[in-house]
Amino acid sequence: MATGTLRTFVCSFSIIFLFKLNGFFCQQFSVSFQQPSDCGVDSYFDISSLSCVKCGPNQVSSKSGLACECQTGFRVLVSNGASITCQQCPDANQGVTQDGYGCIPCSGSVGENGKCQCPKGSVLVERDGNGNPLNESRCEACNATEPAFSAPDRTGNRCVRCEDSFINSSQACVCGTSNIQAGGMCFPSNGLPTSVVPNVIFSKLANSVLSAWFSNFMYSSAAACLLFSNRTACQSLGNMCVMNMHSFSTINNDACGLYNTVYRATAAQGSSQDVSYWRANLPWLYYGDQLGLASRIIQNEPLPVGFSFKGAQKNTDIELQAAVYSVRGEFLRWESVGGGNLQLCPDTLTRQQSAFTFGTAYKQSCVLSVSELLNGYPEPVFYDVFLVIQKPQEDKHLLAVPLLNINQQFNGQFTNEGSNMNNWLLTRRLMLVDTLSGRQNSLSSSPGVIRVASNIKIGFQLVPNTQKGQVYPPLMTVTYSDIPVTDPTTQTVTVSFSLEYTMDQEEARVKTDVSMNNENQFSTIMKFLVFYAGDLANVFFIITVGTGLYWLIFFKAQLFVSVLLPLPAQEERFVVYVGCAFALKTVQFLHKLFVQLSVDIFFIDWERPRGKASKHVEGSGEAKSQASSVSIWRTYFVANEWNEIQTIRKINPTFQVIAVLFFLEVVGFSNLALRDPSSDLRRSPEAYTPPYSLILRYGVTSAMWLCIGLIQMIFFTVFHERFVEDKIRQFVDLCSISNISVLLLSHRCFGYYIHGRSVHGHADTNMDEMNTNLKREAENLCGQRGLLPNSDTQTFQISITNRLRVKYDRIIEPINRRSGPSRLVDASANPCEQSTKAYHTMNRFLGSVIDHAHREMDYIVKDKLLFERLIGMEFIEPLDKSIFYNDDSHSFADVFFYGNEAVLLIFDTLFFCVVDLGSQNFILAAVLTYLQQLVFRLIRNGMGRRNLASKTLVDKRFLI
Repeated sequence: MATGTLRTFVCSFSIIFLFKLNGFFCQQFSVSFQQPSDCGVDSYFDISSLSCVKCGPNQVSSKSGLACECQTGFRVLVSNGASITCQQCPDANQGVTQDGYGCIPCSGSVGENGKCQCPKGSVLVERDGNGNPLNESRCEACNATEPAFSAPDRTGNRCVRCEDSFINSSQACVCGTSNIQAGGMCFPSNGLPTSVVPNVIFSKLANSVLSAWFSNFMYSSAAACLLFSNRTACQSLGNMCVMNMHSFSTINNDACGLYNTVYRATAAQGSSQDVSYWRANLPWLYYGDQLGLASRIIQNEPLPVGFSFKGAQKNTDIELQAAVYSVRGEFLRWESVGGGNLQLCPDTLTRQQSAFTFGTAYKQSCVLSVSELLNGYPEPVFYDVFLVIQKPQEDKHLLAVPLLNINQQFNGQFTNEGSNMNNWLLTRRLMLVDTLSGRQNSLSSSPGVIRVASNIKIGFQLVPNTQKGQVYPPLMTVTYSDIPVTDPTTQTVTVSFSLEYTMDQEEARVKTDVSMNNENQFSTIMKFLVFYAGDLANVFFIITVGTGLYWLIFFKAQLFVSVLLPLPAQEERFVVYVGCAFALKTVQFLHKLFVQLSVDIFFIDWERPRGKASKHVEGSGEAKSQASSVSIWRTYFVANEWNEIQTIRKINPTFQVIAVLFFLEVVGFSNLALRDPSSDLRRSPEAYTPPYSLILRYGVTSAMWLCIGLIQMIFFTVFHERFVEDKIRQFVDLCSISNISVLLLSHRCFGYYIHGRSVHGHADTNMDEMNTNLKREAENLCGQRGLLPNSDTQTFQISITNRLRVKYDRIIEPINRRSGPSRLVDASANPCEQSTKAYHTMNRFLGSVIDHAHREMDYIVKDKLLFERLIGMEFIEPLDKSIFYNDDSHSFADVFFYGNEAVLLIFDTLFFCVVDLGSQNFILAAVLTYLQQLVFRLIRNGMGRRNLASKTLVDKRFLI
């Protein structure tokens, strides 16, 4: 009994232990998400547990939210560094000392913060000279007269010398009644407006904000700048104009109005650094006060140094320096632009620095959280950007980089938004993030609106016809986004930073347009498209490939910079031309395919019976002799061979796709299409990868496809056809051995003829006789295979008379009628008998025509003229006699894929390039190109087989 109980206990304990163990291993370690703003007034955020913890009695959360402090009127009784204990001051007339650890009777009143408060001009004293606490606080008045000239400091804890402007105006620390006190300074009457407009205009929101910063410091900065030439105040005033987007208007009492007032009033002070736009003591904000000066500033004179991509004088570094100022106008430092100071998006230093390699089309964009911007940029920082000019053996010089502020208004108009340079007003100085000017109630309050430089672009323009890499001074374009702050944790803003390189593309565009025959009339173009779409497609293709290779070679291989890539917007016209080339080549390809699938073809069997065979006639009891039959298997065999060679090509489509993809993706030729001057095929994964240029991508892709295709064609023609097999010529030999000729009519009265009449008279023989015939032919013991005596020419281009074509159609009409409307079909006729009868009739007729048995349908044999061969056109119209043109080039292959390899190669090239330009994906383009080739090959095989059976009267069941 005890043993059973013990066993039961052990089993139960084991099961419970297993459940506990399983729960231990399956536990999910998750915590609730809390942040300091969630903790409220009576709790603080514990940085150890990452959660809100309630404060002790008589305590509230500190300003940081990371600790607790005593409530108003309570002092710290005990503190161990980790926690505090608070005690209320016993007397209502007592205040908490400044250090928060004691209570002291106040000689004056108790302030709202629970501490003693002194009247204006006095400081609070709570300890004697030795640091001992006083029995009662004292309010010591600061001596505002000579020689002390003292006043309470900003904290109100000590007397310090008052500001010089007070002393100079009244020989005391009091601003006289005739003076103006603002921003902690005293100013005499001056030419500035007595009232100012401290509003910040957020024009994109159609809203203005009464700025606490502007209210406190705008007038004082302007007055100190004008009256005292205070350089820091002048910089501060300029910063406020920048925060107001450099906007120009007739108002003279806003930030930019005050700046311009001071600028005009200080004309006698001269200029800084011999720059007429840069007034002494003032920041340089404007390039003049009128529109239309932009072209003179950025296109008047090129930079004194040129850029070079290669060679001993290689120079691709863009060095920018920025003078950095605080919002209060203090000069902070000189800073090298790069490494993220103008780039808000986080990235590796290597990628960020690649932006300043000349010729590299750099663009970086990201989405930033508004809460991150509020925390990371409590005050704006201002940049005056310069380009470093360093000539050999000379000192370093700085060239000011002009700024095009898209948000700037000139008399209420956004003149900088358009592309017309004559409407621009260029400026200087920019900021990245402004979370200060949108604060309304006080400087410590949260901003209602923030302003972010959402798009910064530095553009270089190449000097026309330069051979030394000369460029005009760069232009920095900035666009700001105004963001009303509603929920910073969820709000985001998209920002970007880019470098852009341009050159005058007008000449290249005009040349391309002229090459594309843009001046043709619409009707002429339509006729040209209908009849000569292929030729026009070739023109488009040659020009687009040539253009792509031009930019690829001259941009990537140039020593001194002489050309720059077109911008993406400028490439749109080129893409249209590529699309036109593809559309026209598609028309030509489909037309070729239709012609091949509808060609008229007939196999002429020259075989004749060798003797007569006896046949027993039932009922008569006697045998009757008749001509022996001719085997149809030779015709079937030739028809099958014809069917097999319909889709052979000089290139292997599968190998073509794989090879192109290998060189582009694996070897790295695709890197040549990147918008930078580098010619390296391999890139470091850590390096910045610029976007692709569509023109370069098309040039690289088309050149790669054409090169691999041409190499295959050369190999096929020179090696494969000569040493392995030539199926076209083998088919001609097969016709001669089979004693069968082939008549092809690709058009109504034009086509081809293969003379396959055997020189031995018969082909329906046994093996011994066949071998004997071939041996006699090899030893020249018999006649030649040609149509004419003593001639080897077996293939011809033919131009037949209309009379011959009508006769041909009449013989084949009963067969064609079977596929027509049922009312035209003779229901009593046997289809097989009709086909057999039509076959024999056509065979005898065409044979007799070849043998010159019909005078009214005779023909002549001649050579084409040289010009006729060059343009592919016949000058003589066959009126009385058909014309057989000698054709040693086997042009009958034009009814196969084999004879249209150039059309197929260009069509595949354009198909691949068009898919790639649309998807920017080589793998997708390769897959779709392979599927396209497969589909059209299946269509050509299937419908070609059906047409062959229909036109040759060979049952399609024998075409395998």
